[in-house]
Amino acid sequence: MPCTTVLVGKQASNNHSTLIARTDDGSFDVKKLIVVEPKDQKKTYTSRISHLTVPLPDTALRYTACPSVDESQGIWAATGINAANVAMTATETITSNPRVLGADPLVVYQKAKRRGEKDVPGGIGEEDIVVLVLPYIRSAREGVLRLGELLCTYGTYESNGIAFSDENEVWWLETIGGHHFMARRVPDDMVVIAPNQFAMDSFDFADALGEQKAHICSPDLVDFIEKNHLNLNQNGRCNPRDIFGSRRDMDHIYNTPRAWFMGRYLAPYSHKWEGPEAEFSPESDNIPWALVPDRKVTVEDVKYLLSAHYQGTPFDPYTNRDTGMRGKYRSIGINRTGVTAVCEIRSGVPQALQGVEWICFGSTTFDALLPVYTSVSKMPKYLSHVTLDASTENFYWGSRLIGALADSAYAACAQHIERYQLAVMTKGRQLINEYDKKMQDTGDFSLTEQANEALCAMAREQTTFTLNKVLHEASVQMKNGFQLKDN
Repeated sequence: MPCTTVLVGKQASNNHSTLIARTDDGSFDVKKLIVVEPKDQKKTYTSRISHLTVPLPDTALRYTACPSVDESQGIWAATGINAANVAMTATETITSNPRVLGADPLVVYQKAKRRGEKDVPGGIGEEDIVVLVLPYIRSAREGVLRLGELLCTYGTYESNGIAFSDENEVWWLETIGGHHFMARRVPDDMVVIAPNQFAMDSFDFADALGEQKAHICSPDLVDFIEKNHLNLNQNGRCNPRDIFGSRRDMDHIYNTPRAWFMGRYLAPYSHKWEGPEAEFSPESDNIPWALVPDRKVTVEDVKYLLSAHYQGTPFDPYTNRDTGMRGKYRSIGINRTGVTAVCEIRSGVPQALQGVEWICFGSTTFDALLPVYTSVSKMPKYLSHVTLDASTENFYWGSRLIGALADSAYAACAQHIERYQLAVMTKGRQLINEYDKKMQDTGDFSLTEQANEALCAMAREQTTFTLNKVLHEASVQMKNGFQLKDN
């Protein structure tokens, strides 16, 4: 799916947490947040899309997931944190090129053409990856190793990027063709920005094929590159983006502008992003995969990045100025997002409190980010009981309704939206701080479920209040409005 990913190393964040975040930009997919207990994890998994059956390990961990409410096309679990406080988000659809895909074709499901023939299963993909990996890993590195083994064994039918994190490390894995991959540990002091393109711009093959301190890859990847004449680098450089990625006009409209906006926000002083002497423009192919931010990064910063629509630039689709460039580039905060999650693994707190999942349904530009504890056996109904019919009874549809109404009356609703997002974030932090203290003082960590109920009650109140406001503003601006003085 077209998505945007942000990864934050523990020394780059304000509280030494690791953060992995992604917008899940499907086609208005109806999503929910649930907890999957080990007893509910099946012993075999069969993909709806590729018709592949994969045996699963006997021992599974509890984990959170954001599956599609309509599972007719599969689970699409999207993101989650497991009982070992390992987080995962899958996947960021990435680009490739004909040279790579011709040398190692994607493993696509093939339906039998004649009677007596058998269907040929495809590989694994976004539909499957969280369910196949997250319940069985106890560190971010283990996530890379398990997924790498699955890719080498079964292959994949699409090109994807996947992130893993634990208390100390963040890893990013990118698939290469049908059966290959490479993964890097995100430097602790850096932030990764990945917008739907092959992202990594450097790689240490000696480490990957040796000690694997910060790099892991398919065992035959170097031979694969040499055999198929894939290396386009000059002067001894190693830029995987040049080898495995793309350089198309579409990238300059759809992908690189998002990296430019995020880099511009994270490092406004250490790099020049605008003007005739700019190091990077919205259409630059060499925007870094990872940056040292000019200041420590917070969850609020990540939400801002993933809500962005080029505000403050001529490309903002909501600008009142006739710039001639309005809406030129694909916004980060886009209309069709199903769910956005920021998985925070905290340091300096008891294990039961380490995992906090910040959830936003619908278009991030208009909707609020709500924190919940993940060491629970169930999520509140406001997050988990979502139907395919529009309703004000859950956070998903309340968020979707706010976004659709506010977009049509942007100028009138902008202040309501800002107040809504600040209120949910502020009150959410207050409740997390309150329950952190209460649970550490009493030693009763079962209060995480009570805390989540309180958080959802607050979110429901704020969402209903804001929905009333934006409904009024959108109604006032309906095109069939008429008053006597209009004669």
